[in-house]
Amino acid sequence: MNRKELIDALASKTSSTKADADRSIAALIDIISATLKKGDSVALVGFGTFEVRKRAARIGRNPKTGAELKIKAAKVPAFKAGATLKAAVNGKK
Repeated sequence: MNRKELIDALASKTSSTKADADRSIAALIDIISATLKKGDSVALVGFGTFEVRKRAARIGRNPKTGAELKIKAAKVPAFKAGATLKAAVNGKK
């Protein structure tokens, strides 16, 4: 499902316009992004948690030449699925 399909589904499910659904999705993405940028997490009980994880610096290899290269430490966004979402994906109630 892409963003357009998500907007269509949200508009249909909430009986709202596609423009309203688009603004809602954009606002949700902005809120989650801003929260993660501050280093906080967003926990949606039953659905999952968006969080920032730290990735340590490491040595990698160029797959073409085999030469070593340094990969800098980074903060990466991550999502951990909640129990309800896991059960829904696995067909359980």
